[in-house]
Amino acid sequence: MAKNRKVIITCAVTGAIHTPSMSPYLPVTADEIIDAAVGAAEAGAALVHVHARNPVTGQPDQSPAAFEPFLKVIKQRSNAVINITTGGAPTMGIEERLGPCAHFKPEVASLNMGSMNFGLYPMLNRFKDFKHEWERPYLEGSKDRIFKNTFQDIENILTTCAENGTRFEIECYDIGHLYTLAHFVDKGLVKPPFFVQSVFGILGGIGPHPEDVIHMKRTADRLFGDQYHWSVLGAGRHQLPIAAMAVSMGGNLRVGLEDSLWLGPGQLAKSNADQVRAARMIIEGLGLEVATPEDAREELQLKGADKVNF
Repeated sequence: MAKNRKVIITCAVTGAIHTPSMSPYLPVTADEIIDAAVGAAEAGAALVHVHARNPVTGQPDQSPAAFEPFLKVIKQRSNAVINITTGGAPTMGIEERLGPCAHFKPEVASLNMGSMNFGLYPMLNRFKDFKHEWERPYLEGSKDRIFKNTFQDIENILTTCAENGTRFEIECYDIGHLYTLAHFVDKGLVKPPFFVQSVFGILGGIGPHPEDVIHMKRTADRLFGDQYHWSVLGAGRHQLPIAAMAVSMGGNLRVGLEDSLWLGPGQLAKSNADQVRAARMIIEGLGLEVATPEDAREELQLKGADKVNF
């Protein structure tokens, strides 16, 4: 919403896109995820978006048991809103992806708004050597893999999580995903205010050009008016430029090592907090204020940290 001059920073601390060999700073173990999330919150992130990984191999792990070791500790050590993924990884089925959210009943969960090609294989042009056997096939396989999010899948997530009072970071990788959201709004399965996370620069989704950002915002404005909060994430090197553009347009932003390993050209981010601090500089440089977790809870009408199951 353009009137919102407290800017919400979301930090996605590890994700399922990058593999451990790409950066020594990518959080893998529970302790690393805890430190990453708490550090991001201390730097100014109101929401921390979490995935889990196998602590030995770094492979994405969507079992509730993998989330258990870090959720409570993050909650104890910070006031940040903890956002649990239902995206998991494109290699996973919907029931596996839904498991942690259904079990832990978070304040916020991510929700992908459509099936799509999700091309990670161009990363093989940059990264040649891998520590774990799963990494190369995981990236290569994305050339012939669909990230499945059917209407039935989306409805399943919405109805399961709605019973828990969980709201959604609604991830829209293309214009059609906004229309899919509008469809579920018309069905009464999503209630305002909507938290729309526009994703730019993933191969298979909308591009990172400024015209793409403007087109996404205009379409969301037309469909949802003043009933939504807009946030953006730019993949890779597009992270901060797109964040700056969106903030100047009245939006919010997402950073984190899930979306980009970089802090600048050729410079790996040494922590998620580094990226949050860079985003904070943009926000405050524009004369705006960074939202606190309580600001975000009020804006997004969340149920509160006392009503989660962790």
